[in-house]
Amino acid sequence: MRDRIIVTGASGAMGAAATRYLAGKGYHVVMACRNPEKADTVRGGIMSDIPDAEIEIGQLDLSSLESVRDFVKGLEGERISALLNNAGVISRGYSLTGDGLENTFAVNYFGTVLLTRLLLPLLIPEAHVVNTVSLTCRFVKVSDKSLMPEEKEFSRLGTYAKSKLALLHFSQELARRNPLLKVNVADPGIVNSNMISMGKWFDPLADALFRPFCKSPEKGVRPALSALFSELSGKYFVGQRVIDIPGRFVDQELDKMLWDKTSGIIGL
Repeated sequence: MRDRIIVTGASGAMGAAATRYLAGKGYHVVMACRNPEKADTVRGGIMSDIPDAEIEIGQLDLSSLESVRDFVKGLEGERISALLNNAGVISRGYSLTGDGLENTFAVNYFGTVLLTRLLLPLLIPEAHVVNTVSLTCRFVKVSDKSLMPEEKEFSRLGTYAKSKLALLHFSQELARRNPLLKVNVADPGIVNSNMISMGKWFDPLADALFRPFCKSPEKGVRPALSALFSELSGKYFVGQRVIDIPGRFVDQELDKMLWDKTSGIIGL
């Protein structure tokens, strides 16, 4: 039995591109997706081109801590060689999940953190973990209070950026606490996907003027794939470059504080 690579959000644009690439290279891929029917359609398209691909689908709703725990329970006894945390959302408005968490943070941060930490016992030695961050991180700051924003503090892009910055800090603490793991972050840039639709009247105009200059999903996922196979750890993959985590994001005290605060919120 070959070790599995888990790709979250694998039915989306970049996740599907990553799944196709990995399956084409002969890896056993687990598509971890909120909507299994959509995932099955993507899987069928890949299988039609790569008939011998080994692709399985696991139902995973990162906005639900219970769903995350159920997904991991379904993998008990398996060996995981890599985890690509690709899934993410930009919520159009403020809403709380069943766990009482703001939805953007629930998916991009809390669910992803819980998934990663619960999977640690199943990861092979020196497994690879790649967390997808965002160029928007450079425009915001986070504190422990940022994790549970109130409605008056919500903004679509600002909350998204803060959730991704929190994930970047988690990545650094994860690497520090698990020195054998290869933990890296990947910044895809601006990718032509449904995530950049704002749900506003100007979307058609923006699509005509802006989308042609966005990266294709295949190009957007390249930094993550490079990170997935790198023997480096604690690095920032962006474009075709591999760099140290930018100094403005390096704060060990903040890393630990967010780790401890998050552990309490998600029950670890």
